[in-house]
Amino acid sequence: MNPRARLFPFARALAAAPLVAALAFAALPARGDDDDAAEALIPAFTNDVEASLVRAIIGLKENGLQHALGEIDLALAKTPNFRLGHLIRGDLLMARAGFPVAFGPGASVTASTAPFQDEARVRLKRYLEAPPADYLPKPVMQMASGQAHVILVDTQRSRLFVFANEAGKPRYVTDFYISLGKNGVDKTREGDQKTPIGVYTIVSAKEKLPDFYGNTAFPISYPNEWDRANGRNGHGIWLHGTPSATYSRPPRATDGCVVLTNDDLERLSRYVSIGHTPVVISHAVQWQEPQAWAAGRDAFSSAFENWRADWESLDIERYLSHYSPRFAVDGKNIGAWSAQKRKVNAGKSWIKVGVANASFYSFPDAEDMVAVTFEQDYRSNNLSNRTTKRQYWVLEQGRWHIVYETVVS
Repeated sequence: MNPRARLFPFARALAAAPLVAALAFAALPARGDDDDAAEALIPAFTNDVEASLVRAIIGLKENGLQHALGEIDLALAKTPNFRLGHLIRGDLLMARAGFPVAFGPGASVTASTAPFQDEARVRLKRYLEAPPADYLPKPVMQMASGQAHVILVDTQRSRLFVFANEAGKPRYVTDFYISLGKNGVDKTREGDQKTPIGVYTIVSAKEKLPDFYGNTAFPISYPNEWDRANGRNGHGIWLHGTPSATYSRPPRATDGCVVLTNDDLERLSRYVSIGHTPVVISHAVQWQEPQAWAAGRDAFSSAFENWRADWESLDIERYLSHYSPRFAVDGKNIGAWSAQKRKVNAGKSWIKVGVANASFYSFPDAEDMVAVTFEQDYRSNNLSNRTTKRQYWVLEQGRWHIVYETVVS
């Protein structure tokens, strides 16, 4: 059995339970013989405050209430505005006095305690349900050479991951707890208080903001061309911090922005390059073992290369076979657009298409979709140009097709 499957049974039950029952000290079972090995599998903590919180809960039965209180006190000494920490400390003190606790078995869920229970749960699940260290994120298929880092947001887990670029392949750097839209994800309109799903870019940095936003904010490119083509609107989706009196916000607490603690946002800023850093926001990130990840990347890369080669071939039907029947752009459906392409192609005696700095990012929508951005060097007997192009590919009946494409610069 995988040692992680045996990792602190009481804490694993907590992560799946409707209430954060780990603070019911008397109900916690003792550790098993394999727990030392299992504990080593917990990923490195991304900050000291979260480390103290998780250690207090996970080590409660083995180390006792006093040790847990010590861990929480360490967190509160660093961040006295950590409301979840204060609530847990109060529960520990009540448990020591023999009184019922807000996080214990049978505790009622109230409007005031539910957000804190949710925050404790998602923070703990990050460490109890982490993928194997060598697994790779499916959405990050290929990073462009100019992208030093990519930001990946897992909305289901309230987590933001940072990956570095190693010859196009993602390498894990760090991750942070985040808050998202009050009404969940899949933003479609202004004011719906949802976080968008898609592939975006950090477009600017804002400072000298009202206290509500923390010290810094990074606006992203929502709505992008795919959002606009699908009738989505709204604006002002930022990565930003919290008010100075607040350490963290519950998992669902924003008007659609992605919110980090101010300390974590400062850490994140080290990896941000304005105009270059992608932000991929997914429903739930899938993690793959390296061979499966590479196979998926190679299969899509092959489809992309076939599109490029078939364009050069002057075989217009082969070229058009890469486009979905649902393809539409600039008011033209696939029929009108294909007719225009056939007319243009008739005047070509040769075509060369160069591709550079390509990135592939997938995200789960209603279907498998990949956003592709690349520098295109197009040359023919009567036209030459260089552009940056973006395409959206969907998997239809086992084959990748382009459903939308546009020039972005």
